[in-house]
Amino acid sequence: MPFRNRTEAGRRLAAELGRFKNSGAVVVGLPRGGVPVAAEVAAALDAPLDVLVVRKLGVPSQPELGMGAIGEDGVRVLSPDVISVARATERDIAAVEARERAELERRARLYRGDRPRLALDAKTVIIVDDGIATGGSALAAIGVAKAHGAERVILAVPVAPPETVEALGREADEVVCLETPPAFRAVGVWYDDFSATTDDEVVSLLARASASSRPTGPPTSGDKTPGAATPGAPAVPARDDDVLVQIGTGSLPGHLTVPEGARTVVVFAHGSGSSRHSPRNRAVAEDLNRHGLGTLLFDLLTDRESADRRNVFDIDLLGDRLVGATQWLRDLPGLEGVDIAYFGASTGAGAALWAAADPGSETSAVVSRGGRPDLAASRLPSVTAPTLLIVGGRDDVVIDLNRQAAELLAGECRLAIVPGATHLFEEPGALDQVTALARSWFLDH
Repeated sequence: MPFRNRTEAGRRLAAELGRFKNSGAVVVGLPRGGVPVAAEVAAALDAPLDVLVVRKLGVPSQPELGMGAIGEDGVRVLSPDVISVARATERDIAAVEARERAELERRARLYRGDRPRLALDAKTVIIVDDGIATGGSALAAIGVAKAHGAERVILAVPVAPPETVEALGREADEVVCLETPPAFRAVGVWYDDFSATTDDEVVSLLARASASSRPTGPPTSGDKTPGAATPGAPAVPARDDDVLVQIGTGSLPGHLTVPEGARTVVVFAHGSGSSRHSPRNRAVAEDLNRHGLGTLLFDLLTDRESADRRNVFDIDLLGDRLVGATQWLRDLPGLEGVDIAYFGASTGAGAALWAAADPGSETSAVVSRGGRPDLAASRLPSVTAPTLLIVGGRDDVVIDLNRQAAELLAGECRLAIVPGATHLFEEPGALDQVTALARSWFLDH
């Protein structure tokens, strides 16, 4: 049965955890989406609420593979088996940890401010998230909670696949999960409202819990969307219309959608043989719009240029068009100062990375779907924007190209492989996974 929102999910989860009321247990939420759920659980159990900030330590050559995790106060949990297979040296581990610890400390300060974290040693710790897919983050959280000295670790979530629950049950002392659908696709499918939780909401919930002897849950209406402007920021007017993107002396047709108050606009770069009407890109764009992010889909080539097959692989030309579109966006009334991100598919991903290397683009993040980053190989060492490379598990050649690219990129990079998917992600549920990965990456960066 679907949950209306995270508030309802938290209340239903709290009903299953009633035996921990006034037991001295500590409730911790995984940021960001787990915190509204955890707030309801903590309120019902008369338990203190905190956030458990963890960061996975990815193998340098394969960042999606975790060789350990870190938590606050210098906590580090390693997986010797993964380290051995990956042949990761202590120097490799230290380099990854230094980068991830800086981000961990930034997030901890953002969420908690000057308040100290709640002590977990000798406590029953209830780790709460809004749902689990693969279980990687939950596994890291369990390990970190134990390293902090937790006497007993309870993992509590509204929904997760049965096989993931079984696997995590071997690590946690107990797993409480309300729904374990065998035909699991994605966490968001099990919510009527799965609007992304904002950093501001996390900060507010934790502050409210800290100031009250009995924590209260999040508001059930009026929640901010993740792309909404922060208080005091200039309002960005909403628009959803066809546009002509002015680049140099010419123009290219496109469609611009900007939810009211959006802080970021994602520019899409389609693959060869496609256009601004790409159904896959449009599906991803519509999801991003629902979560408060603006989108621009536009044709990279004119009709005459598209007729010459050589142009669809001219990455210098395509990348230059993206840089031009970026400048055009920033010059639009009301969009001054917005962040610009890129979503590229196939050859368009090569163009997105080419453009991201341009100093004038100042790109905040890049997502590549089934991309050809090799087409921009010479510029990859200049790409400092956080980059997510999404590849289908059955797209062997492109997987290798993306692994090689990941080693060249200068900034934060993650390679995400969608199991069973081919190059176009046409398999049931494959594009949903792409969409969820892209959305999370843009919202996190």
